Amino acid sequence: MTRLMVECTHVFNHPKLNSGIQRVVRNVINQLPPNAQGFECIPVVLLNGKLYQVLHLAPFTTPVLNTLAAFGDRLERLSHRFWQWQQRLVAKCTSQLAKKLIYFSYRLTAFGTFGVSLRVFRKVSRFQLLKRCAPLRHQPGDQLVLLDSSWHSDIFPHVEQLKHEGVGVIAVIYDLIPVTHPHFYEARPAQVLSEWFDWIVRTADGYIAISATVRDEVRSEVQRRIGKVQTEKRWFDYFYLGAELDLHSENVIVDPCLQRIFNSPEPVFLMVSTIEPRKNHAYLLDAFDRAWASGSNAKLCIAGHVGWKSDELSSRIRNHPELNQRLFMFNNLSDTSLEYAYAHASSLVFPSFVEGFGLPLVEAMKRGLPVMGSDIAVFREIGRDFMAYFDLNNPQSLADLIDKFERSGKFPATRDVGEWSWIGWREASLQLVEHSARNVRTAMARDVESFEDTSEPVRTATSKPEITRLRTPTSVSSSPHW
Repeated sequence: MTRLMVECTHVFNHPKLNSGIQRVVRNVINQLPPNAQGFECIPVVLLNGKLYQVLHLAPFTTPVLNTLAAFGDRLERLSHRFWQWQQRLVAKCTSQLAKKLIYFSYRLTAFGTFGVSLRVFRKVSRFQLLKRCAPLRHQPGDQLVLLDSSWHSDIFPHVEQLKHEGVGVIAVIYDLIPVTHPHFYEARPAQVLSEWFDWIVRTADGYIAISATVRDEVRSEVQRRIGKVQTEKRWFDYFYLGAELDLHSENVIVDPCLQRIFNSPEPVFLMVSTIEPRKNHAYLLDAFDRAWASGSNAKLCIAGHVGWKSDELSSRIRNHPELNQRLFMFNNLSDTSLEYAYAHASSLVFPSFVEGFGLPLVEAMKRGLPVMGSDIAVFREIGRDFMAYFDLNNPQSLADLIDKFERSGKFPATRDVGEWSWIGWREASLQLVEHSARNVRTAMARDVESFEDTSEPVRTATSKPEITRLRTPTSVSSSPHW
């Protein structure tokens, strides 16, 4: 039986992360069916140049191991900060003797204070690792589905070796925003992601996106980079994401400050996302400033971790006259608190410039919370007539929607969100593997037909026998430097 090996290396190594991609990977892996379309489905990780089958995605939560893991994480961060401090100190020195003394002191401390403790911690982690996964031998014909954020991991040479040995490569594409809109990112991350995509273009046999909008963008970008002929040798598809908050727990207390926001009758508009430029929080503040100036009593609650290039926005929020009056920000809400916010808010507001999907959109609408969103293609694809859309070039258009909703009590969308339906993570995981399996089978059949068409050429009395071979996977000459 052909195997779909679904890769989750970064989430396996960093189980506490819970932003968009990590949530997708964790839920897809946890809901992965044992087989689909005649393909066996196996969660895998690539660690230190070796392939492992995942037995337990989450680490074991015994008190001793949790304490050691927490201590190890703090020690790793402290060690890194100590290294940064040493680097800054060396940069300020003009004396070579002083630089050598600083370096000697750093090495002595690093190998003494940090070194021994970190080695013990890593041995404990290695012991736990062997309980969470088991070595796996790949086979020709296996298909490796790169589900996780593989640009974070040093797995490129290993993937190339697997491909060289007959393993197919399928790339899950969440979006092309760092490629198409690099100005939303810091220079280095944008470069890393662009290099990663260039490697993916030359390595993958197929691409499966998280929306039809992204699928079409990927096909166009791949064709731009490698041409129409090579693009037609690859396949393109998409699947949709689920909506459950899997880390929600009745045993976790809802943030009391969050609860107080909903204790009064004023409508609360919720924004859920990492705080970064493309999420367009500045537009949101502009729109609400206009609404408040016109007499609106609505509250705005921003929920999300602080990301990159957000210093100016953070300063604007901290110094806003409505902060903790009608404007609120939470940077570390649990899934339990987020579930509470979805259940009690009046509307989600989603002013992104560009998205690959928009996970908070389906999380909100799945719970009956209506959404006001920017008028972009992927939101139209997901939200259809059940969302209210505003013009990104005019903050007043959102202010008008807020005013209309507040005055009438009727949400300004064409259709009621109660009629909208969506899949869960089980169906999302099944879509991923079924669509992948179907396309792999089609590609295999096409290659067989191509082989049969060329393996018996028409011969004349003077023609010589021809030797034909199946097309072998394209090798990658070099992997990006990270």
